[in-house]
Amino acid sequence: MIQDETSNTTLERLRIDKWLWAARFYKTRSLAVQAVEGGKVRLNGEPVKPAKEVKPGDMLEVRSGELRWFIEVRAVSPQRGPATQAALLYAETGESRDRRERLIAMRRAGPHPGQGRRGRPTKRDRRLIRRFMGE
Repeated sequence: MIQDETSNTTLERLRIDKWLWAARFYKTRSLAVQAVEGGKVRLNGEPVKPAKEVKPGDMLEVRSGELRWFIEVRAVSPQRGPATQAALLYAETGESRDRRERLIAMRRAGPHPGQGRRGRPTKRDRRLIRRFMGE
């Protein structure tokens, strides 16, 4: 629990979009709102709205592309601080961390997406592209 300096009360709950921003899962609050509205964040297994409040002990599932975090909320903070402070706001499950690290290692081991490409398209390639695109 973190004490709010403005009202001298202890915060036990915080909007999920603000918490995701403070925990550094998203760079801005508007990106956090878009993620929550887009169904990329679940609270205790249920889809939520950006105004839903989180409290310590809640379980969150956060998806970003093919990566997925399963985390437990440890504390709430109304302010975005350094990454070391943000890491204290949550604890990722061991299974989630292992799965995410395995996925990242597989992606790194695979070929680079542009590996088979060579220079600019030839005249023949451009004709094929135009034919394919219907131009």
